[in-house]
Amino acid sequence: MIVYTKSWQDLFAEVIETALCTLCGACSGFCPYLTYYRGRIAVLDNCTRTNEAQCYQYCPRTYIDLDTLSRAIFLSPYSAEPLGHAKAVVMARSADTKVRAGAQYGGVVTTILSFALQKRLVDAVLLVRTLWDKTPQPFVARTTDDVMQCMGSNYMACPLLHGYNQFSKEHISGDCRLAIVATPCQVLSVAKMKSRPPQNKLNIANVKLVIGLFCTWALIPDRFSSFLRKAVNLADVIKFDVPPPPANRFDIYTKSGRISLPLEQIREFTMPACAYCTDMTSEFADISVGAAEGIEGWNTVVIRSEAGDELWQRLTTEKKVEVGELPSSNLEHLQAAAMLKKKRAITELTRKSGDQGNLLYLGLSPELLGKWVA
Repeated sequence: MIVYTKSWQDLFAEVIETALCTLCGACSGFCPYLTYYRGRIAVLDNCTRTNEAQCYQYCPRTYIDLDTLSRAIFLSPYSAEPLGHAKAVVMARSADTKVRAGAQYGGVVTTILSFALQKRLVDAVLLVRTLWDKTPQPFVARTTDDVMQCMGSNYMACPLLHGYNQFSKEHISGDCRLAIVATPCQVLSVAKMKSRPPQNKLNIANVKLVIGLFCTWALIPDRFSSFLRKAVNLADVIKFDVPPPPANRFDIYTKSGRISLPLEQIREFTMPACAYCTDMTSEFADISVGAAEGIEGWNTVVIRSEAGDELWQRLTTEKKVEVGELPSSNLEHLQAAAMLKKKRAITELTRKSGDQGNLLYLGLSPELLGKWVA
C-alpha cells in the first residue's frame, strides 16, 4: 500500500490558498470531502485519512521531478527542448470537410477521437463540453456525435479531472478504455497518476490515449461568465477565438457577427495560477494539438509517445488527416513562445518563493534550469 505523508490541509496550505490551484479537478469528484463549487475547490467536511491523501499526490502543483516523470512516461530524461519530448512536429487538418466546417481550427482533435472510438481503440472520451451559459463542464463522450458536440475552444478553466474521478466511481473495477483531452496542467496530473497509480480508482492503465491542448492561460470561470452576461446575449454566442499576434484581441462570434474585445481587458480574468505554469504545449501527452498560427484551418500537431505515434500513423495511412510540413518560421515562433512561457514562470515562481533555488512545485536540475533562463 502507498503511504502518503501529506494531507488535504497541506494541499490547501501549499496550493489552493497560495493561488497555485489550476482548477484541474484532480482533487475532487471522488473524495467525499472535497468538491468543485463556483470556480473553486471547497471542503465539505474534515478528512482524517492523512495516509490516503491522493488529492495532494496527484495535484499538478505539488512537487514533481520532471526528469523522473519523463522517465516514467517516455522512458527517457526530461527534454530541455522548448516543446518537450517530441518525435515529430507537423501541420495537419481533418480530411472530413464536415468536421473542418465546425472545428475551431483544423479539426484534428475531433478526428483523432472519432477514429479512436470507431476503431474501438477506446470506449469513451473525457473532454469538455460548453453549456448553454458558455461555461465549461466535464463530459464523457461515447459516440462520434458526442464528440462533435464538444468542438471549439472555451478558454475558461474547467475541472476536467473532477469528471475523471466521477467516472472512476462508475468503472472502478471495469475495463473501460478511456481517452482524455486536457490542458497542460491536467495532462501533468494524469502523468503523475500513470507514474504512481492511484488506489481505489479506475485503473490508470485503462487511460489509453491523452490528447494535450496548447494553452497559454485560462480564464476564471465564474468571473468571466459574469462578464459575458453583461457584454453579450449568451444565447447568440457561437464561439470564441484568440487570433494570433499582432491582433491582440478576443473575438466573440455571435449569430449577428463578430464582437472584438481588447485582449488586455480579457486578461484581467486570467487564472492567477497560469503565471506559474512552464508548459504551453502539454508536454506529457501522447499527442499535443494547437493552432497553426497564421495558417487558417490548420493545426500544429506534436507527436510524443509510442502510442501517439502508432495512432498517428494509422490516421495518415487511412487518410483521415491531411498532413503538411510546418513552416520553419511557425516552428521557430512556437518554440520561442514555449520557452518564453517557461522563463516567465521561473521568474514568477522565484519571486513567489523569495528564493532562486526554490521553484515550489517544480523539480528541475540546475543544468536544465540554466538552459531555460540563459
